[in-house]
Amino acid sequence: MSVEEPTVEVSVGEGVAPPVRPERLEAVVRHVLLAEGIGRAEISVALLDDGAIAAMNGQYLEHEGPTDVITFAMHEGDEPPLGDVYVGVEQAVRQAAEFGATPEEEVLRVAVHGVLHVLGYQHPEGPERTHSEMFVRQEELLRSFLSGGS
Repeated sequence: MSVEEPTVEVSVGEGVAPPVRPERLEAVVRHVLLAEGIGRAEISVALLDDGAIAAMNGQYLEHEGPTDVITFAMHEGDEPPLGDVYVGVEQAVRQAAEFGATPEEEVLRVAVHGVLHVLGYQHPEGPERTHSEMFVRQEELLRSFLSGGS
């Protein structure tokens, strides 16, 4: 019997200088999937600059300006998870300073956040979002990864 492995691809947009190696991002995505009991999945993570993520934010979400992460889940029902996670690297780096995190940690955090959205997690908007099940899980997964997950 063979164990199914998730397919994870990380791409770096033109002109983007991520504070984290693509291999480390791939590892954190695999860590989340394993922790959530998922063996079969296809997840792509694209690291974008402010201009590219702002264009997507406007086109798909009708919001203005850059954001930290945009996620598209493309599976239904019991199908294996399939999704794209777009990380706004420059926005994540700005947030890192604001939240007292390193730039690498914040890029990993928003990648975990995006993967959780692909897996169906949701959170409320506003101040209560940081106390939601999704945010608690996000921080647990990030801590376990940073403490030895890879």
